[in-house]
Amino acid sequence: MPDAPKSDALTLSFTSFTRPRGVLVTFCGENLKFGPATQKTLAAVGDLVRRAAAADRFTGKNGAILNIVAPAGLNLPRLIVVGTGKDAELTGRDVVKLGGIAMGAVPAVAAEATIFAEFGSGALKGDQIADLVLGARLRAYSFDRYKTKRKEEDERPKKVQLHFACANPAAAEKSWAEVAGTADGVVLARDLVNEPANVLYPGELARRASALTKLGVGVEVLDVAAMKKLGMNALLGVGQGSVHESKVVVMRWNGGKRGVEPVAFIGKGVCFDSGGLSIKPAQGMEDMKGDMGGAACVVGLMHALAARKAKVNAVGAIGLVENMPDGKAQRPGDIVKTMSGQTIEIINTDAEGRLVLADVLHYVNKRFKPKFMINLATLTGAIIVALGHEYAGMFTNDDKLAERLSKAGEATGERVWRMPLGAEYDKMIDSKFADMKNTGGRWGGAITAAQLLQRFVAKTPWAHLDIAGTAMGSPQTDINKSWASGWGVRLLDRLVADHYEH
Repeated sequence: MPDAPKSDALTLSFTSFTRPRGVLVTFCGENLKFGPATQKTLAAVGDLVRRAAAADRFTGKNGAILNIVAPAGLNLPRLIVVGTGKDAELTGRDVVKLGGIAMGAVPAVAAEATIFAEFGSGALKGDQIADLVLGARLRAYSFDRYKTKRKEEDERPKKVQLHFACANPAAAEKSWAEVAGTADGVVLARDLVNEPANVLYPGELARRASALTKLGVGVEVLDVAAMKKLGMNALLGVGQGSVHESKVVVMRWNGGKRGVEPVAFIGKGVCFDSGGLSIKPAQGMEDMKGDMGGAACVVGLMHALAARKAKVNAVGAIGLVENMPDGKAQRPGDIVKTMSGQTIEIINTDAEGRLVLADVLHYVNKRFKPKFMINLATLTGAIIVALGHEYAGMFTNDDKLAERLSKAGEATGERVWRMPLGAEYDKMIDSKFADMKNTGGRWGGAITAAQLLQRFVAKTPWAHLDIAGTAMGSPQTDINKSWASGWGVRLLDRLVADHYEH
């Protein structure tokens, strides 16, 4: 199968303020406060902007948009003004959002646009410009490669040129180069989650992850024979009802000092989850193509770290299976022996993600002895009941890791909320016949799933992120209009950048 096509046709460039082309997007603060370069450009339209603002009651409030078609005095098809509110209060996260709003304001039919990288307080710095471009890049994403017919009003140019006007184009381009890999990692994660399961089965996802070798990532793929030899019977049990063989992909980026223990990220990669013999209801089952959102995040993260040449040693491991009902499928009541030697009684074959992660967590911990392990999984509907779609559930045995993840989440907007762990919940997954059972009943379902995972990490600092509510079907935002969000790539990239690079 050929490589997946790119999800968008956006070309980015950096230019001076003196040569706007196509649709012009500018920013202003409260009370229509424009930066000096913008004022100079808009002098040609006289008081048009103020008259239009008065008519539309536009005052420069954060996120508000003023749209002027064919402005007299400018040889441009459209002028768009985006409000920033009080510039002094803007964070990097706000700037990313404004970049998304600016991109979203550009008409879909426009083939070219220029965004002035200047707020009311003046020209933006390099890192701010990079944040602005990041927001625009992520907002421009779409997944429509399987559409063969379109309505006339949905026709988009095959290529869109987006120029960012700034005081120092060369410096801005350099700042963006340091962030572009992270944006590409998010896009990669979105693409993987959006793909249908007939295209993206375990072998194909392993193949796409292997493409990271082009960036210098070492990639190793474990097949069924290798996993049997290692004793990964919990993972293999999940996939034994599928015609697609299960895989484990191990990705290594060695950008840190030789011998320094790596940080490790583990992803659940259930490429399609029918529920197995404990089959799911038909309604909404199509969404289960996205049950590999954790694995997608890990692949996107490893792309981001390698693309920006992060000074860290990192391991990314993903367990790839398809959970299907079949004559060979795992049954409720079966008992499997995990790689760690612990045994699990299968109560519900739809509680499969924890079985996959149990073996991969133990494997990574034993082989790499990492500084910490963070696993991501679209694991439980229970976490959506608890937190909705705004936060991912965070379960961890380490307070420092919890604090760092929380701060990274606030900075990027990919927020986490710490949930409890405790011995009191262990009795809910005690089994009469094995060391544990894979479900603990209706109550505290997200917690009992985390309690099971904790039994496979020993004393290594560890965090489990339940991203069932954030990786797919989550509310659309100013920087994402796709069903798949690519959630977690920016969060974990920020965590690494802030605390673990040497």
